[in-house]
Amino acid sequence: MKDWIAIAIGAIVNGALTLVLALVFFPLFFLGPIIGGFLAAYLIRDEFEFESGIIHGALAGVLGGLLIGILSLLGVGAVAVILGVLLTQLGLAVGAIGIVVVIFLTILAMLVCGVLSAIGGAIGEYVQSAGQREYEAY
Repeated sequence: MKDWIAIAIGAIVNGALTLVLALVFFPLFFLGPIIGGFLAAYLIRDEFEFESGIIHGALAGVLGGLLIGILSLLGVGAVAVILGVLLTQLGLAVGAIGIVVVIFLTILAMLVCGVLSAIGGAIGEYVQSAGQREYEAY
């Protein structure tokens, strides 16, 4: 069973942290999806299955990539409106090209964030199950 609250928290952390890290220090942008997938898998308390953490992390990554794409689309839309006001015909062409580029980048972000979040989900599930095994040993 999917824990959608944990997936939503992981997706929001994934999207927000990836955007902030991409704007502040680009080489560290990959930490956003890994941390989001980690949180999505770690917040699940029902199951201790390795595949469950990977699935929850990947779902959080895909939703986080979609969130990044939607925010990018809003940014490109604002730039297209400003250019449309300044230069009528050029603004329409730039807006159309920008929307196509954002759709491509959204699909790419969903793929990259999904894979990296699945890795983070595997790490989160491992950490959670290792802590549970250590607790049960006492």
